[in-house]
Order: sequence, then structure tokens, then C-alpha cells
Amino acid sequence: MRQLLLDLSAQQPPTFDTFVTGQNAELLQRLQGILAAHTPPSLNDRFIYLWGENGAGKSHLLHSLAHAHPASRLITATAAETEFDYHPAVQCYLLDDCEQLPPAAQIAAFNLFNQIRELGGYLISSGALPPAQLQQQVREDLRTRLGWGLIYQLHGLTDDEKVAALTQSAQLRGMTISPTIFTYLLTHYRRDMPSLSRMLDALDQFSLETKRPITLPLLRDLLQQEAEDHTP
Repeated sequence: MRQLLLDLSAQQPPTFDTFVTGQNAELLQRLQGILAAHTPPSLNDRFIYLWGENGAGKSHLLHSLAHAHPASRLITATAAETEFDYHPAVQCYLLDDCEQLPPAAQIAAFNLFNQIRELGGYLISSGALPPAQLQQQVREDLRTRLGWGLIYQLHGLTDDEKVAALTQSAQLRGMTISPTIFTYLLTHYRRDMPSLSRMLDALDQFSLETKRPITLPLLRDLLQQEAEDHTP
């Protein structure tokens, strides 16, 4: 069975423009403000922690800031310890998936926090839970540091917001798709926006390949092929 092109958008770097805001307008404005900052921020404003469920967009925002900020460094949970070294040329450190950091990396992150506090810069971190609930995943000194600055819960989109976002994305591509198709997709496929957006890419490609209009039967055929492709 031919492997479907479900990762067509995977190579496109996340940007603020492609982030579906929903209830996160204040957070988005705060992060965009870092790019336009002309005066030194207060101490609290230099440390921001984002938390929310998987697929809410935490990594999207960190990657968007890394893509837009010329003096940033994105640090993942699997990064080498040298990535936590402070450097004056780096103005914005972006630490993703804090709860997944191994013990040595947690020590390095703690030291980096202290250096940023003393020497300047931003630290934008993310995690699945708020700092107060990370007792089992993160050492205490780092956990308390993560809670020192601004804390934002990243709110996931409602189903109506997801349908509206997918409809708008389709319209920008010149595609006319009934909202009922997206409602069906939410019921029978993964519900996070990155997966839904990739499926929209695949649906567009599948329609072109088969020379069929985008209808519910076409979506069902695509989902069936996707399921067969992932069956051992």
C-alpha cells in the first residue's frame, strides 16, 4: 500500500502566523513582544513558562520564536548539556518539555536560569504541567525557578474553533470543504491541530491524485488507506 503523504507540512517551520490563537491571544502577544522589545524587560518578564496538554501548541510557539528571533537557542529535552551553556550572544533561550529533562540536564537548566537572571536574556520554558505540579518530574530547585516568572496555561481549541481554523486554512488554499467533513475528521482521527493540518494537506493531495472532489467518501477512503499504511 502506497504510503500517504501525511507529513507534507512537516518541513515547513512553525510560525506565529500559522498558530491558531483561540484563547491564547495574551500569550501570543507577549511572545511576539519579545521580538519587538526596545527597552530592557523587568525580571519577571524575562522568565515565561507555558504549560498545557499535548498538541495545544507549546512546541509550535517555541519553534516559532526560535525561527523569528535571530539570537535565540532552542533546547529540547534530548539536547546535549553544552546547549545549556550561557553565551552573551544568545538573547532568548527556549527550553521545551521540561518534565522530560534527564537529571544532568536539569542541573544544567538550573545553572542556566541563574546565569540568565544575573547576566540578562530571556528563558521561555514549556511543560505538560504547571510548575507546582512537577514535583515528581523535576528537581525542586529547578521546579521553583520555573515558577518564578510569568506562567501561562495554553488553552486548546474547542471543536468549533478547530473546524473554523481548518475551514479558513482550506479557503486560503483555494479549497472549498464542507464543515461537516472536518466534524467527521474530529470524530474519526487524531484531534490535535498539527495532525489535523497534516491531514488537510493529505486530503488536498489525495483529491488531486484521484481527480475526485473533496467529499465525505473521499475522506473515508483516505482514512482507510492511512489505517492500512500503519497496520503491521
